[in-house]
Amino acid sequence: MTRLPYPPARRDDIVDDLHGTPVPDPYRWLEDPDDPATKEWLDAQDVLMRAAALPGRERFRDRVAELLRSGSVGTPAWRGERRFFTRRTPDQEHPVLYVGEGDAERVLLDPMALDPTGLTTLDSYQPDKEGSRLAYQISVGGDEESRLFVIDVATGEVVEGPIDRCRYSPVAWLPGGEAFYYVRRLAPTEVPAGEEQFHRRVYLHRVGTSTDDDVMIFGQGLEKTNYYGVSVSRDGRWLSISASRGTAPRNDLWVADLSASPVDTPELVTVQQDVDAQTGLHFGRDGRLYVFTDLDAPRGRVCVTSPETPTREHWRDLIPEDAEAVLTSFAILDDSAEVDAADHVLLVGWTRHAISEVTIHAMDNGERIGEVPLPGLGSVGALIERPEGGHEVWFSYTDNITPTTVHRFDSKTGETTLWEAPPGAVEVPEAHTEQVVYRSKDGTEVRMLVVSRQGDSGPRPTILYGYGGFGISMNPGFSASALAWVEAGGVYAVAQLRGGGEEGEQWHRDGMLAHKQNVFDDFHAAAEHLVTAGVTTPDRLAVSGGSNGGLLVGAALTQRPDLYAAAVCSAPLLDMIRYERFGLGATWNVEYGSAEIAEEFGWLWGYSPYHHVREGVTYPATMFTVFASDTRVHPLHAWKMAAALQHAQSGDRPILLRNEAEVGHGARAVSRSVDLMADQLAFIAGHTGLDV
Repeated sequence: MTRLPYPPARRDDIVDDLHGTPVPDPYRWLEDPDDPATKEWLDAQDVLMRAAALPGRERFRDRVAELLRSGSVGTPAWRGERRFFTRRTPDQEHPVLYVGEGDAERVLLDPMALDPTGLTTLDSYQPDKEGSRLAYQISVGGDEESRLFVIDVATGEVVEGPIDRCRYSPVAWLPGGEAFYYVRRLAPTEVPAGEEQFHRRVYLHRVGTSTDDDVMIFGQGLEKTNYYGVSVSRDGRWLSISASRGTAPRNDLWVADLSASPVDTPELVTVQQDVDAQTGLHFGRDGRLYVFTDLDAPRGRVCVTSPETPTREHWRDLIPEDAEAVLTSFAILDDSAEVDAADHVLLVGWTRHAISEVTIHAMDNGERIGEVPLPGLGSVGALIERPEGGHEVWFSYTDNITPTTVHRFDSKTGETTLWEAPPGAVEVPEAHTEQVVYRSKDGTEVRMLVVSRQGDSGPRPTILYGYGGFGISMNPGFSASALAWVEAGGVYAVAQLRGGGEEGEQWHRDGMLAHKQNVFDDFHAAAEHLVTAGVTTPDRLAVSGGSNGGLLVGAALTQRPDLYAAAVCSAPLLDMIRYERFGLGATWNVEYGSAEIAEEFGWLWGYSPYHHVREGVTYPATMFTVFASDTRVHPLHAWKMAAALQHAQSGDRPILLRNEAEVGHGARAVSRSVDLMADQLAFIAGHTGLDV
């Protein structure tokens, strides 16, 4: 290979002085997508990308598409005898929302019927307490700027909407389906320029009235980056509101008795405030308040109290913290038809080193009395029971070779049965998954899932994937991309790094703020383990990650360019000195720190990938994939980093930039996902020696 003729990119002499440190930023001009110079440069990058050699792309595209023809099915939300769920058939671009009663079911919302271009996505939905009306949120082109509508379930008629500025809004219905609490941003005219993505408030909305008449319930005068949660108990008596500063792993929490104060001026009682813990509330049908918290319990615990005495001095442990497993969810099975309360049980979901299990406990004292049979060693989703009670619970299940299925557990029989499988039949390749343990730089034990073909041995082309942030766990799950790679003879490894939630909240905190370098050290150690164990070699090893995982990849290729042959860096954060200025960056300084604070600037300056690109270094072959409508992480991170690497690269490994229009950070049409995965796999295959 020879060095590619990269598009020229001027290097400006821009140097900021931050806390006494000179911070160069030669490609700041690329922060402006409307600048003609930026557009010219991006157009030239597109030409370069289209000309790139991607051997095996068509084969990968066909196989990924075939595996995704399994379709999908979602866990049901029950309202009486009505069930609401999503399903995607093999040929559909998006999941479709259904309502079912008995054996009959019908479509409530099909994104392709709303928009045949495939650019509209269903962001969320919430039926009212009776199942008569349903609120749903959609966005277009990947911008995630949700617009809220309400439909009549019986007729499908839209009775409300659109209500804009509802991004990430919960919907908490009051009984009767005539009003709900929700979260909406202030109008752009009411906030300082550049802060339009922030300033949320909790409102009460009455269906059929103008949003101008909505009553502001909460949020005035609080942090601009606050996110709010809101819920109303099934009987309509109790309101709870939570507030967290950005993505902070802690929240403030309030409750109000709506039988003692008006719904539009609820008298809120503080449950916790300025407490370094995450806590959620569930108002049980038995009159108890169930408290799910990591306060004094990094792996989680469930406490009980009375709604009248919700503060922590009244909490009593029902399910105490486990020394090894992380508590993830719970469900209350208190069948109203059963006279004897001794028959009522509590189901508790756990992950033990990222592998799911579900246990059965007595309702009165939390004693463990059994275990729910599961389909295998994989991942279980949230436990969903009927709001009015019962003896059944529904949950999703997946593992590395099993598309997500929905199962039903019956507490009367003790049996778990398949409720619904994805509608498409696909032939899944045989693959073997092993969870290995290795030691990081500081001696910490870290786990990694390694997926390969049964019987393969010797060094093979390998993709190492990771995330390591925001308490998000890398649990086993079906991946068409990973299976297509393994079937072709590669190895796919997923490192369960600090910063994630695999071992609880302390595991997360050991990889955030001042401890972020631990995440990168864990990743390098994972790569070294794969090499030492003979799974791969540095010239056959690629790294892959997106969003916060893109930051991980950026750190990997700048800190240890010798260890990796290729990298795929998707929707990444890379300029960690200016990240707060763009997209939702200001909500993440609770995870990373802020360059405005001297000590925290030091953390960020220590690893910011864009600022650690050095001339004369041979960097891995790198493909940046970014999305024009991404309103979370602006593509400018990848643009600036690509320019820096193209300038600095001393070897002949290519640095490519794949820009994609009309998609964003999250959900997209299946066909768009297939094309993206095919390009990424083919690029990695070409630079790790996988013969396709």
